[in-house]
Amino acid sequence: MPSSIDKISLLSKVATPSVEKTEASNTDFSKILKESLEEVNDVQIKGDRAMADIATGEVKDLHQAAIAINKAETSMKMMLEIRNKALSAYKEIARTQI
Repeated sequence: MPSSIDKISLLSKVATPSVEKTEASNTDFSKILKESLEEVNDVQIKGDRAMADIATGEVKDLHQAAIAINKAETSMKMMLEIRNKALSAYKEIARTQI
């Protein structure tokens, strides 16, 4: 399964028109977006589980728990930045006079 960054690079290929058909242009934008959100959700769940394990003392590997928490934080920040860029693009398109 491709990572979120791979999916984002696919999104940029989908958004860029080209003369020849590529594999990325055949993918559905909403499908890629949904899969990316599901992946972020999974990472968030793992991070929450790691925090709960630390709080209850059930953590087996502190380093892996810290990595899971850091991954969750980073993926959430990336998702929020993508959302902000999408909203900014939408507002710019809405301002365009036809």
